[in-house]
Amino acid sequence: MTDKEWMELAIQQAKLAKNIDEVPVGAVLVRDEQLIASAHNQPISTNDPTAHAEIQVLRAAGKKLNNYRLPNTTLYVTLEPCTMCLGAMIHARVSRVVFGAYDPKTGVCGSCQDLATSACFNHSIKTQGGILADECKDLLQRFFKNRRNK
Repeated sequence: MTDKEWMELAIQQAKLAKNIDEVPVGAVLVRDEQLIASAHNQPISTNDPTAHAEIQVLRAAGKKLNNYRLPNTTLYVTLEPCTMCLGAMIHARVSRVVFGAYDPKTGVCGSCQDLATSACFNHSIKTQGGILADECKDLLQRFFKNRRNK
């Protein structure tokens, strides 16, 4: 599958988040063209500020593979990761992160900061942004517009 096709699966997860009134962010983790895990944002429903889509997918993959290290994997997420999520991906040894919409307020893969290339980490992670960015951005903008109008 292509990056766009994997991102479409992440978008499906984002829509699941939207359906439960969570910020619509979704993620999937892939290794060797095989889906390992998929997840979406759940901080509100779980009362857990760390339950971002990326953290949830790392947790699910770790349980499935019985290992907290996830080398040679690619994490697809609909929104540019925040500091917490990128840090978790680095600790898990994810090889690559591909994201949809850029986040100029809290994104740390090039928008607000570029921590992915920081020398302070002992693992480097490749990043690529903008995959189906318009669709990912539109999903988020519609969600927040609807929330403001309530």
